[in-house]
Amino acid sequence: MKKIFIMVIALIILQSVAFAKSNPRILVFSKTKGYRHASIEEGKKAIIQLGQLHHYTVDTTENADLFTEANLKKYAAVIFLSTTGDVLNDAQQSAFERYIQAGGGFVGIHAATDTEYDWPWYGKLVGAYFVSHPKVQEARFVIKDTKHPATKFLTDAAWMHTDELYNFKNINPDIKVLITIDETSYQGGTNGTFHPFSWYHDFDGGRAFYTAMGHPKECWTDEKFLNHLNGGLAYAIGKNKKLNYQKAKTKLL
Repeated sequence: MKKIFIMVIALIILQSVAFAKSNPRILVFSKTKGYRHASIEEGKKAIIQLGQLHHYTVDTTENADLFTEANLKKYAAVIFLSTTGDVLNDAQQSAFERYIQAGGGFVGIHAATDTEYDWPWYGKLVGAYFVSHPKVQEARFVIKDTKHPATKFLTDAAWMHTDELYNFKNINPDIKVLITIDETSYQGGTNGTFHPFSWYHDFDGGRAFYTAMGHPKECWTDEKFLNHLNGGLAYAIGKNKKLNYQKAKTKLL
């Protein structure tokens, strides 16, 4: 009987280890060199909870020194959570470019578009750059794609949502738009009839998802927003294959 008990315990441990190894690992990066959003801490907590619910492991950091090839290899996706300003140096940028080229995933949240204006590669990855925003207010969000994991649960054509409503410049024409914002439904929009607010695209060997939502603390307890974010993260993770650095083109600095 004792032998059987020991064998059962050993099997449970082995299964637990195998399960842990199969879980994708995610890095949440929230360094700020400009404006710092008060909702960042709520965002970290919510993403950790999403990881517990959907079986991925979450690390959080504001240390850009972790952007090395050896460290980034551990992650299925990297989230830029309301980063602002120039957050990576040249060597760290080259390591991140190589990570994406090797098949890594990227998720940008809210102020990720208010980041690295002098790094054109990043601008194309994230999909646009922030220009301005009016006061926080409710607006009509129009669902353009109902098949993507980030939007397929949104059964209505429109979603009334309160957030800080970014205006954009340098919108990458290759992005695949998931949600646009109806500028007639609020005050202060400057992008006109085509105002994307969430999108995704395959980029330079990897996968990128961006949502401009996430400014208010209330977002991080909003079930629709969290489902939207989790679907985008699922796309960025992809099939969680091993990174292939033979496909990386950028030279390490």
